Amino acid sequence: MNLKIISKKVQMADKMPFISLSGVVKRYGGVEALRGVDLEVSEGEFLAVVGPSGSGKSTLISIIAGLDRPDEGRVVVLGREISTMSPSARARWRRRSVGIVFQFFHLFPLLTALENVMLPMRIAGTYRGRRRERAMELLRLVGAEHVADRYPGEMSGGEQQRVAVARALANDPPLLLADEPTASLDVENKGRIVELLSRLHDMGKTVVLTTHDPGLASGATRVVRLVDGRVVG
Repeated sequence: MNLKIISKKVQMADKMPFISLSGVVKRYGGVEALRGVDLEVSEGEFLAVVGPSGSGKSTLISIIAGLDRPDEGRVVVLGREISTMSPSARARWRRRSVGIVFQFFHLFPLLTALENVMLPMRIAGTYRGRRRERAMELLRLVGAEHVADRYPGEMSGGEQQRVAVARALANDPPLLLADEPTASLDVENKGRIVELLSRLHDMGKTVVLTTHDPGLASGATRVVRLVDGRVVG
């Protein structure tokens, strides 16, 4: 066999998963939200995690994002074991590495769309002159440039969610997490958001999406099912 082919196979075998959860358990008030979850995600995947409400999907996203720590188990994301980091170290890591899109948008009501997208760059110390330019680029990317000067209360749900996606991309993270991002939207806007996430995946982002609607997972490259805090398929 060609030595180059052998070398390539060895490199692929040795390549670390982009996300790795091993035996992850998370409890809230004695109730186990995650029960020994093992999960690996490769770089460049678009993974959909489906399951009913209360199955642990939001907890899983919080653990991968470093917003919460597991009570048991190990979490490695982008080569860093975030399950052992301090809260401040996880926050610094998250600013550089992860963009998060939530179900209820979480836009700041007293900031315009443009200012909401600029905020993560300000926190990360991005050059002031670059913030506005990049924020407008991102609003154009998600099809929300027309609401740049509007406040969240002046936008539709679909517009708010597109702005939330732009904000998640502000610091160009390699990993994009979307926790039930379409649950508060009508059918038309649900399709637009899933199409947008698929486009971002095509542009090189690793995407993890949670949803209770299996139909919305059709654009993913892989689907796993979470039931009662366990990966069942």
